[in-house]
Amino acid sequence: MLIDAHAHVDRYDLVDGQALPSALVEIAQHHILTISNSMDLASYRRNVEISEQCDLILPVFGVHPWNAPQYVDRLQQLKGAIESSPMIGEIGLDHYFVDDVATYPDQRKVLEWFLGAAEEQNKIVCLHTKGAEQEVLELLDRHGIRRMIVHWYSGPMDIFKELVARGAYFTVGIEGVYSEPIRAIAQAIPLGRLLTETDNPGGPAGYIGRPGTPALVKDVVRGVAEARMSTAEAIVEAVQANLLELIRDDPWLAGMRSRLFEGKQEEVLP
Repeated sequence: MLIDAHAHVDRYDLVDGQALPSALVEIAQHHILTISNSMDLASYRRNVEISEQCDLILPVFGVHPWNAPQYVDRLQQLKGAIESSPMIGEIGLDHYFVDDVATYPDQRKVLEWFLGAAEEQNKIVCLHTKGAEQEVLELLDRHGIRRMIVHWYSGPMDIFKELVARGAYFTVGIEGVYSEPIRAIAQAIPLGRLLTETDNPGGPAGYIGRPGTPALVKDVVRGVAEARMSTAEAIVEAVQANLLELIRDDPWLAGMRSRLFEGKQEEVLP
């Protein structure tokens, strides 16, 4: 099974009228288990709706740091969505793409709210850390978070090593094919902590010149295999084993475990 550990399936609605139906066909055809992260409440509700059409999509709730100012004064309204979500994501801090420093306290307050919920409910978190890696690390320690997926890490290597020491898993996407710094990180991730992602549909556009589609994860696998001097088949097997290890004995994710173990063996890579 192919694993896309970080996508935004709801955002295919923003591409064109055929993008989402086509994406769902690709996910089913290539048997891609897809964790669809949310950016706000509306995004989560749409991801849940879409997941009802495809049992390979896992919708998870979070408030992206770009949207934190919209929620900082109404965090209590997020309780129901957090409690219904089997994982928490996408959450974090962004001091790189966001240059309005006045929003940084709002980002931090929203992130702390979610980390507190993750600590209380013992849920995995999916993290955005751009330009604020040290602060995210400190907040993870404050809340005792040890089950985490770090999305598209591109920060300092000393913080990377600290995250590895705390048990973090890391996703690598198509940028690992084009960016030497990301290739270096893809090489440095311990094999047992490696996951693949696409960040579809918008994330890959700057690299491939168009919105990404689910089958792009095959190119990601090949790129990671090349960077690590491995084979695509070995990377696929490792990523599936890693995700299973991450979610082992997690009552929130029993359904995902059954999907990974159901034994559907399709051709992984042509």
